[in-house]
Amino acid sequence: MTQTTDSFLRSFRTDPTAPRVPAPGTALPFTPSAPRTATTANATGTVRFPEGFLWGAATAAYQVEGAAHEDGREDSVWDVFAKLPGAVLNQEDGEVACDQYHRYPADVALMKDLGIKAYRFSTSWSRVVPGGREVNPAGLAYYDRLVDELLGAGILPWLTLYHWDLPQAIEAESNGWVNRDTAYRFRDYAVTMHEAIGDRVDVWTTLNEPWCAAFLGYTGGQHAPGRQSREDGLAAAHHLSLAHGLAVQALRERAPEANLGITLNFEVEDPLDPDDPADVDAARRLDGGFTRIFADPILRGAYPADVLEDVREYGLEQHIKDGDLEIISTPIDSLGVNYYHGNAVSARPPERSLDGGAPVSRPSSNPFPAGDGAYTHPRGLPVTDQNWEVQPEGLTRLLLRLQQDYTGPRGIALYVTENGSAYDDVPGPDGCVDDQNRLEFIDVHLRAVRDAIDEGADVRGYFGWSLLDNYEWAWGYGKRFGLVRVDYETQERTVKASGRWYGQVARANAVPDRPARPDDDSKAVPQA
Repeated sequence: MTQTTDSFLRSFRTDPTAPRVPAPGTALPFTPSAPRTATTANATGTVRFPEGFLWGAATAAYQVEGAAHEDGREDSVWDVFAKLPGAVLNQEDGEVACDQYHRYPADVALMKDLGIKAYRFSTSWSRVVPGGREVNPAGLAYYDRLVDELLGAGILPWLTLYHWDLPQAIEAESNGWVNRDTAYRFRDYAVTMHEAIGDRVDVWTTLNEPWCAAFLGYTGGQHAPGRQSREDGLAAAHHLSLAHGLAVQALRERAPEANLGITLNFEVEDPLDPDDPADVDAARRLDGGFTRIFADPILRGAYPADVLEDVREYGLEQHIKDGDLEIISTPIDSLGVNYYHGNAVSARPPERSLDGGAPVSRPSSNPFPAGDGAYTHPRGLPVTDQNWEVQPEGLTRLLLRLQQDYTGPRGIALYVTENGSAYDDVPGPDGCVDDQNRLEFIDVHLRAVRDAIDEGADVRGYFGWSLLDNYEWAWGYGKRFGLVRVDYETQERTVKASGRWYGQVARANAVPDRPARPDDDSKAVPQA
């Protein structure tokens, strides 16, 4: 590595002597905001980002690695769930996925060629500690090789310890995340990973989107392990938060300079009629059960009183032991923000709904324990191929809310760790993928991020979801989010128009002027 590259990689370390602000021990009520309609200065023209802004791309182990039963890896809950009849579209699984386990050198070279500065990847608990039992040296060796490859290319390894792939044996034998002991086993796994590659990895994310793991996995049944229990989902949510806090404490003890954090997924819940108390309450309940049930314990050290009341009959409070909230709110350095869309919420059902779920036959339930009688309504916004509305101004409002209420008072940096869109990418006769819809999606969301920065949000980086088309959970291989197309038959990679454009943005640290497209389908990729 050159001295400049080495300096860049080390710049994400933290000052071990700097005081970290403790949580205030108070939660916050729901305060709705309103969609922004005014055009901002960043809506057109070239938009430059602050010096040092981090440009990355993200994936997750089960979605890209493949090699599901090679070199000692055993089943995760997703390997088992994918085999359940009707659980995943076409009953597809991650057995091969993008085969990154074997193809990582080429994927790293591709990122380097594009100018991507950081790779956010997850490690597989089932590969490193198969069955949650003994450490697997072959599993550790893979991540050792991957990290060295990234560092050799001057790319920052941004490691996520958990992206939903719990070892199946822990689920089957110990009741998974419903069991408090799983949080302590996760801490041990975090230490195992740090002992193996902590000398070269400075940025550690504990969990990715614990809401999905807890509530899609244990309450709604849309994700692995496929349970449908409000009690189990709430127990899992608390134990995931506890696992996060325990891992942060263990990693901080071993690596005072490490940059530690968590990634949460967020939506902006807007009352359909802000003057209707029933709509406001419906939005409040979804916000509480999606955002505040994790953000407040982790970032403020308390559960919101209204959330506890909403779910009192399902037993959440019996899992909250003395000292848990102090552990859960252990100071972190970075908050990862995953944002795809917002919602207009009402107490009245819509005449027409936008269903973004996979068309699978296995029955499922409402993932919100307090979500009965809360409905989302379409607003006439453009939608992706997954029926998610495109709402970039919601990202601006979200980042400003987080800065004001959660991260700003504690000196925690914000990173957009996932943002992207599914579109039906069809290669042209020349094999190129001219995905202008995705390019435009990223463009408007990056402009929204710059709006938030201009208004005071401490946002320091952006990761496109995802680097590659990959296994999209219950959708199987039915939806493509990648900046790079993957032919699943041949594993050939093709950089899409959005990927080339994003690489130009990363190199220039700026979003280029993007003239409006004429109606004649002229789709030239603009130069940075």
